[in-house]
Amino acid sequence: MKAFDSDGIFENRFVGSGTVGLVIAAPAERAGELGAVLQGAALAIGAEHEEENQTAQHQRTMPFLPCNPSVRLPLILGVFKIVSLLLLLVDKKIDEQERKILEWKTGKERMGLFGQWRGVVAEVREGDCAADWENEQADLANLTSGSIAALRKLQVDTDLFLRTAAVRKEEETECLNPIPIQSDRAIEPNSDNSSLFSLLSSVFSGEETTQTNERGVTDRRGPSVRDSGVRMDLQKTVKEALAALYHHPEDSVRAQADRWLQDFQHTIDAWQVADSLLHDPTSNIETLIFCSQTLRSKVQRDFEELPSEAFGPLRDSLYGLLKKLNKGPPKVRTQICIAIAALAVHMSVEDWGGGGVINWLSEEMKSQPQLLPSFLELLTILPQEANSYRIAARPERRRQFEKELISFSEAALSLFTACLSFDELKEQVLDGFASWLRFCHGVSASALATHPLVHAALSSLNSDQLLEPAVNVTSELIHYTVSGNSGEISSQLPLIHVLVPRVMSLKDQLKDPNKDEEDVKAIARLFADMGDSYVDLIATGSGEAMLIVQALLEVTSHSEFDISSMTYNFWHNLQSNLIRRDSYVSYGSEASMEMERNRRLKIFRPPFEMLVSLVSSRVQYPEDYTEFSEEDKKDFKHARYAVSDVLVDATEVLGGQATLNILFMKLVQAVGNCDQNSRWQPVEAVLYCVQAIANSISTHESELLPQIFTLIPKLPHQQQLLQTVCTTIGAYSKWINASEMSILPPLVNVLTSGMSSSEDSATSAAVAFKYICEDCRKKFAGSLDGLFRIYHIALSGEGGYKVSSDDSMHLVEALSVVITELPLEHARKALELISMPAVNPLQAIINQGAEALQQVPARQFTVHIDRLACIFRNVNLPEVVAEAIQKFWPLFKAIFDTRAWDMRTMESLCRACKYAVRTCGRYMGATIGAMLEEIQALYQQHNQSCFLYLSSEVIKIFGSDPSCANYLRSLIDMLFGHTIKLLSTIQDFTARPDIADDCFLLASRCIRYCPDLFVPSSVFPMLIDCSMIGITIQHRDACKSILSFLSDVVDLSNSSEGEKYKNIINNIILPRGAILTRVLIASLTGALPSSRLEEVSYVLLSLARTYGTHVLTWSTETISLIPSTAVTESESTTFLKAVSDAVAGSTISSLTDRLEELSDVCRRNRTVQDIVQGALRPLDLSMSFNFTPVS
Repeated sequence: MKAFDSDGIFENRFVGSGTVGLVIAAPAERAGELGAVLQGAALAIGAEHEEENQTAQHQRTMPFLPCNPSVRLPLILGVFKIVSLLLLLVDKKIDEQERKILEWKTGKERMGLFGQWRGVVAEVREGDCAADWENEQADLANLTSGSIAALRKLQVDTDLFLRTAAVRKEEETECLNPIPIQSDRAIEPNSDNSSLFSLLSSVFSGEETTQTNERGVTDRRGPSVRDSGVRMDLQKTVKEALAALYHHPEDSVRAQADRWLQDFQHTIDAWQVADSLLHDPTSNIETLIFCSQTLRSKVQRDFEELPSEAFGPLRDSLYGLLKKLNKGPPKVRTQICIAIAALAVHMSVEDWGGGGVINWLSEEMKSQPQLLPSFLELLTILPQEANSYRIAARPERRRQFEKELISFSEAALSLFTACLSFDELKEQVLDGFASWLRFCHGVSASALATHPLVHAALSSLNSDQLLEPAVNVTSELIHYTVSGNSGEISSQLPLIHVLVPRVMSLKDQLKDPNKDEEDVKAIARLFADMGDSYVDLIATGSGEAMLIVQALLEVTSHSEFDISSMTYNFWHNLQSNLIRRDSYVSYGSEASMEMERNRRLKIFRPPFEMLVSLVSSRVQYPEDYTEFSEEDKKDFKHARYAVSDVLVDATEVLGGQATLNILFMKLVQAVGNCDQNSRWQPVEAVLYCVQAIANSISTHESELLPQIFTLIPKLPHQQQLLQTVCTTIGAYSKWINASEMSILPPLVNVLTSGMSSSEDSATSAAVAFKYICEDCRKKFAGSLDGLFRIYHIALSGEGGYKVSSDDSMHLVEALSVVITELPLEHARKALELISMPAVNPLQAIINQGAEALQQVPARQFTVHIDRLACIFRNVNLPEVVAEAIQKFWPLFKAIFDTRAWDMRTMESLCRACKYAVRTCGRYMGATIGAMLEEIQALYQQHNQSCFLYLSSEVIKIFGSDPSCANYLRSLIDMLFGHTIKLLSTIQDFTARPDIADDCFLLASRCIRYCPDLFVPSSVFPMLIDCSMIGITIQHRDACKSILSFLSDVVDLSNSSEGEKYKNIINNIILPRGAILTRVLIASLTGALPSSRLEEVSYVLLSLARTYGTHVLTWSTETISLIPSTAVTESESTTFLKAVSDAVAGSTISSLTDRLEELSDVCRRNRTVQDIVQGALRPLDLSMSFNFTPVS
């Protein structure tokens, strides 16, 4: 369930501060009126239902409301209507940030929050709260405290009542009775630790407060509704939602409960409720897990919601929970530890008593040794969370915390060492030691070589109970010795000399039949890590190195693939080191380098020969393969791919011929056994390995391959074996073409057998047929009749062939490349023959008439059109293809005219036309004009993006042809003019991402291939405006096309070729530069995913290089719009320095690295991101007759 996501981070965040209150800006003369009207409304309702109010349980909070829910709900909705009418009097607006924080307080989102699960519908007006940056303070000053308080009182009481009434009404009418959950483990409360609730209640209670906490986020809060009644109500709702989530029989109810819980986790109320329920001794295990995850997530992501005076009590409350949960549920305790670790990232050293979190933890461990398990877990988690981007800390604070933690690394190791004397804590100690080794590399190798923790870890490798953590520590120590921060390898030798002998002593355990498989995996992982880390030392071929190689061969020989495959990466790295020239540079002269290379290859030849023998058996089909699940079959296929890679690595060291010799001997043995016991699996396995190394075998090989290919037609036609045989034929197509043997006819017979055996073998046979036709096209030129017979049988489905329509494309491609080798007259006839199986069915459909055409499924068109596209793409005879296009054009036009509404058919047909244009070029003659006229007319009617893509291909081929200028100018004006009308707002872009993508791809091609037509055109400036609107589209390809277009425009004006367009482009960009820069910076800071950072940075870099100080001015103006609470002055200065460097000529990588920090700052949590985006408002652009940003 998403509410229990392990990371506790959800994309569907709920925006709101969690307090209930409403700030309304009204004219001063109306301020007194508001309070009076509200008071009168409340008194009227109270008088009407006075008797019921006296018996109501919630009389203290809402004395004017009746007790009966059936009466109360309509009344309260009426009250809300009164509030809505009063809101119409408001003619002033508050700023955007305050609106986002307070919008929840008006009631809509709060009712939505409860209503999602409860099913209560309430009509609540949102309030007209759009931003008014200049008049905010003046408007607020015009309100009298009495009118605000009266309105807020009604809002607060109404909200409280609605929730209470909704709960009771739901229970009475819908009978949604959550199943009670019994606590799996009762946790006693700790009377010494007060709940965080008390602090937060005092901070958020009473009058409206405006606070700026230490993190720089301003909190404006109305009066609190967090009294005990509301808090208990929320706690009860959370428990009932959890009960429904876990135990309700209906999926829809569970889904609603899950959504409600997710939304709740993002409210400010979640702080108090989660903390209270964690301290509540009656909370069951499910409640504890949910609340611990919620509190952890709040600390990680929403820490800036809290005022500074809440930091200390929050730390104390978390610490109290950690002590309470020392022997509680491990999952809950872990979440609390992560929360404290996240808190340590946020809080400074001084907040932990001046000595930092490690010193604080050290003192607590000394004073309360009974809590050591909890403290050790926290100490283990601290370095893991130091670089966690789940924690919404500023980059500078993150770096500072990392330095603090590194400075205390020796103190942390001392704490672990002190706990070694407790046998029951050794596993935790080793886990913690491994965690700190991954994080910090400041301890010298000589110190670690004699460290008690290292000795304890190596000693524990013989312990069944501690093997796993001991292996983890040893593995981290191995990585430690070769990490970039540890210095030269020579300085690590003291530690290496301790580690390697100890690991090598475990070799016999790899074959111990009494050893648990998981323990064997752990030891094998240790050997694999040692091989990967010390591959440079091993590659020297010393005696000690070869002992490690032999140990790794034993791991490779293990019967379990999961264990054996752990070494595959080592063999790849070893062969790369052995053949790479850089490995021998230190030997000086070329002769010395070559001598050393040959020496090493000779030493490692036997191990790699053994490797080939070992892994070749890994690909053999198991006897029970037919009983495998689909997932197991997929895993087996991936295992075979992995073995193929290992064999290719071996050929780099041994050479292709030597590897083939080993495999050939195994093949001879397997074929002999197959004749005796009919076991096809060993034969198939060897052939699979033979085809895997095909690219390493010379096309002139004349010793072994002739024997293999003489044998192939004689092998039994078992399904998997035949499939591999077909694959092998395709893999050696180049050798078959070079061979002087007459082996092609029997191999073609084998392929036709494969097409009729099974769907899998038919696929392999079709692909192999394509390869041999490509490479043996000259040999097939005289055998077209036989090829066409195979082709027609396969496409018609006759003769038992099992070639699918998708696989038939391989056959179309195969014949197309053969046709290319024919003389023109023969090629024309052959092209007609190969096209008829596709053209005739299309013509038959057209002949049915226009009405019937509307009913035909798209697939009946596309399967044939795609075959024609394949022909146009692969028959590399422009004149012949152009003649065919001219002949087929009436057919194509009929499809265009009758199916232009059908996206799939149009995409298929435009693809065929694209390949025709690409192949024929200027040979298309008059047909290209007719095609352009057709797509112009149809695009205006049906808005199909494929017309834009086809046009971009036309621009690419004909853009520089002066004879086509008139055609293309008309095409450009019409296509872009119509597209601009379709894309006038960001919502239009979002609704039509395919049109946006293809439009700006076409625009970029116009810049490259016909700038003379495009840049001076009237649509060019409008397209710049349009692109600025669409920059923030979330669709990846469309966004990249827009950004590429903008960078192409700017780069053109900055290039020597674009000098003549410079004035035009400058006159367009300079007036728009400030807005464009603002949108780009907004995109960097959250309007676009962080994965777009590089593309956006490049556009900004292009602008900076071209427009220099203008861009710096625009950037300064933009960054000043962001409140200092979100981006500090120092962070703004760093960003502007990066822009200044870009103006001076810095590289894209340098700029991207520094812009990434600004991006991290502005994305650190949803609240900050909303503030930044609200300030920059990148979506407030639209097209009109003139480009105008919406204020």
